[in-house]
Amino acid sequence: MYKPVIAIVGRPNVGKSTLFNKLIGERRAIVEDTPGITRDRIYGETEWCGKKFIVVDTGGIEPKTDDVILKKMREQAQIAIDTADVILFMCDVRSGVTADDRDIAVMLKKSGKPVIPCINKTDAIGNLPPEFYEFYELGFENDLIALSSIHGTGTGDMLDAVIAALPEIPDQGDDDDDAISVAVIGKPNAGKSSLINRILGDDRLIVSDIAGTTRDAIDSRFENEHGKYNFIDTAGIRRKSRVNDRIEQFSVLRAKMAVERANVCILMIDASQGITEQDEKIAGIVHEAGKACIIAVNKWDSIEKDNDSVNSFTKDVYTALSYMTYAPILFISAKTGQRVDRLFEMINYVYNQTTMRVTTGMLNDVLADAVNRVQPPSDKGRRLKIYYMTQTSVAPPTFVTFCNNSELFHFSYQRYLENCLRKTFGFKGTPVRIVVRQKGEEE
Repeated sequence: MYKPVIAIVGRPNVGKSTLFNKLIGERRAIVEDTPGITRDRIYGETEWCGKKFIVVDTGGIEPKTDDVILKKMREQAQIAIDTADVILFMCDVRSGVTADDRDIAVMLKKSGKPVIPCINKTDAIGNLPPEFYEFYELGFENDLIALSSIHGTGTGDMLDAVIAALPEIPDQGDDDDDAISVAVIGKPNAGKSSLINRILGDDRLIVSDIAGTTRDAIDSRFENEHGKYNFIDTAGIRRKSRVNDRIEQFSVLRAKMAVERANVCILMIDASQGITEQDEKIAGIVHEAGKACIIAVNKWDSIEKDNDSVNSFTKDVYTALSYMTYAPILFISAKTGQRVDRLFEMINYVYNQTTMRVTTGMLNDVLADAVNRVQPPSDKGRRLKIYYMTQTSVAPPTFVTFCNNSELFHFSYQRYLENCLRKTFGFKGTPVRIVVRQKGEEE
């Protein structure tokens, strides 16, 4: 599901980071009474009236400055504006309307995005100072919101205004409800755009040897004899230590958002570099999101091979990604097209696996057999008793297991039951989640 993006922008020291921390419920942004403290764009999540949002905190904008760092901050705030669905424009009632406020207002109007003007540090509820009304001269369509980011007053009105201002975001599946959404992810220069161009048969996406060409997620519809697909090309995800400007930080956010709305992820690994620590981190994003995954080892044509090359590389991948041995591996070359056609059958297969439902009767037959073969663990004379198991959801397949004592249900026995489920039903290419509930617990 797509989560709308709200960007908090304004000149330095108007309370943007304080509001951000209030919205996400934790102190993630540094807050100090010094302009320019927030240099990196920071993002988090919040929820209001059943809707979930991505909230982005930005560095303060100084429209006219020769300072290199402040110029950079202005450029990166512009990126947040360009990618946001709604913009919260923060101003400070105590200083009144400033020249910078007017310049930023012009900048925001040019974006064409809905803007909610938030007049911060309005601490006296029901007693607005005369300076508050000066901000109407900025000329925004939406009403001014009186706000105190420190105390949280006015944030409810502000979020109501955000929901009212949100543009209609079409469901990704409106045109083709049966299209499978496939996110192509990986570190920079692994060949993501080249793979999609090979599939589409044209140079729809910019391909470059310069890492980081793709800044945002790009959707491409495609249909062939195997079915209908929506391929999502994402920016390469860099090491955290390398994410030293806000363009790259926002690329990571967009990639994560692409994973969230995908049915299947293709994790691209560069065969010439082998499996890296960064590949492991990206795989972790997919696994934690519970998405079906195919590992595509790209540039296989450029590798010197012997009879054991495939087995050796496969072993290396599964050793590094020990939590993802369920994901099938395909050795491809986006450049030559080698084995790219096989991706479609594999996409369909893992999609069917992650959306598979198993009847409660069949599940409990497997459970009974598993318990007979390996007795549940015990501790201090108390033995774990497992009453029954039922499937509660798909994508990923999720099973709730009811027992007498959840503390006795060790992780190792959960893993054993997962292996029994996989041996019987497959679930190739998808994570499997087992939720343990003690008898009498609220569901």
